[in-house]
Amino acid sequence: MNGRRSRSLEDDGQSGSLEDGQNRGLDGGSSRSLDGGSSRSLDGGSSRSLDGGSGPSLETAGGPAWPGADSRLVLRSALGVIILVLLCAVQFLDIADSAIVNVALPSIQHSLKFSQQNLQWVASGYILTYGGFLLLGGRLGDLLGRRRMLLVGLTVFALSSLTAGLAGSAGLLVGARLVQGAGAALMAPAALSQLTTSFREGRDRNTALGLWGAISGMAAAAGVFLGGVISQGPGWRWVFFVNPPISVAVAAGALVLLGRDRGAGIRAGAFDSQGAVLVTGGVLLLVYSLVRAPAAGWGSAEIILSLTGSAVLIAAFVLNELRSPSPLVPLAVLRVKGLAAADLTQLIAFSGFFSMFFYATLYMQEILHYSPLKAGAAYLPITAGFAVAGGVASQLVTRVGTRPVVVAGCLIAGAGIWYVSRVPLHGSYVSDLLPGFVVMSLGAGSVFVSVTAAANAGVPADKAGLAAGLLNSSQQVGSALGLAILSAVAITHTGHLLAAHASHLVAADAGYHQALLVGSILMAASALLALRIGNTRQAAPLVMVNAE
Repeated sequence: MNGRRSRSLEDDGQSGSLEDGQNRGLDGGSSRSLDGGSSRSLDGGSSRSLDGGSGPSLETAGGPAWPGADSRLVLRSALGVIILVLLCAVQFLDIADSAIVNVALPSIQHSLKFSQQNLQWVASGYILTYGGFLLLGGRLGDLLGRRRMLLVGLTVFALSSLTAGLAGSAGLLVGARLVQGAGAALMAPAALSQLTTSFREGRDRNTALGLWGAISGMAAAAGVFLGGVISQGPGWRWVFFVNPPISVAVAAGALVLLGRDRGAGIRAGAFDSQGAVLVTGGVLLLVYSLVRAPAAGWGSAEIILSLTGSAVLIAAFVLNELRSPSPLVPLAVLRVKGLAAADLTQLIAFSGFFSMFFYATLYMQEILHYSPLKAGAAYLPITAGFAVAGGVASQLVTRVGTRPVVVAGCLIAGAGIWYVSRVPLHGSYVSDLLPGFVVMSLGAGSVFVSVTAAANAGVPADKAGLAAGLLNSSQQVGSALGLAILSAVAITHTGHLLAAHASHLVAADAGYHQALLVGSILMAASALLALRIGNTRQAAPLVMVNAE
């Protein structure tokens, strides 16, 4: 570069490190910063992008996390911590809102006169559009700017939450939940891609991704608890009313803390609108089929037609992407080592993980007759387990890599769910449920932390939103798939016992336990897929800079 001697930014501290040595990072020091002075910056000049090409720079693709600052934050700075908390708050909102209504469903049914068949759409409607629009939302963040899409998503999420809380009819509430899921699909990938492009690779990014992954499990458990507290307190409408003020606070923080990023831009006629329609329609039909299958039956004409339609649309989407000069989802991103395996691992793991909350909640409320508040409080130790697992796993990833942590976590979580599947008819919380809850949380927390790191390792900055959309899609599709499969297992087993003249209580309890057993098998089986993910430690990539 201009004939000057250059060297790489490595994490080993031997050459000008962002963390140590004479080149100080964002946290100070006497030498020039990477975005100023006479040295070449990471976001400017003719330096190569992270993917080794000559494509968009970090500023073009993601933008600095603070105006005038380099886009690679460190967690030792107050700014880095504040931005991490802000972005994790987005993930907490998204995941908690998919769980918070579950305990409130009986109150909602009574208040708005829902039929038993339509009540499921209060929960499933959110999952449907959340999963369906995630890929589109992730790519729009890359193209139009992540901060912009985060703000748009927060606005849609807040307004639809307010509408849901004010709803006076079943149809309006379901419609608001559908829109709410679409808002979440814009928010989540924008926040995750902002995180991956904001923090320096290595220990800082591992810690940031560790907290993000832990938040997913913590939010699911906290959502159930908060749903119970709110339902027994101010009432079910406040399940939705709590979202707007939080969304406003997060949006204000994003405006102040996150730099304006330009995105890659959409040139006239270059946006793959056909691909957007095909992939969104295909995923929507897939999630719809999985959600409806337990009630309609896997062999029903409705499910067969919707699954066939989904397969046709997704196949057409793949063909379109291969031919399109500006694809919505460049399929080359799947060639990033371990990305597809990481997404599939999370999909199967979430299929088993989701069963824990759904069927353990049914067991506690229907068999042990726990109140909504008591059932929600039973999950508090899980949030603590996820917090501990997140901190430990993020450090283990740096030491041993992602693959061993994911594999071990899947097996441990599977063992925890298996323990819960063996709880007797009138079990005890302390001796029968709590040990399995704790073991599951430690294993699953490690999985979601390390698989998030694995899925984002080696992804070019201008494709970070797409990678985030793929990861979040696997989470939502996995939840829907797990619920569909395990509901079929539970209903079938319960039906067989009722036909054999077992009591309704015994048959229902056995069905719940059979579903949990299959969930533990799914969780353990995801360890096999995890063997194919890249064993990255998130080492810093080779980036050439001026040695002055």
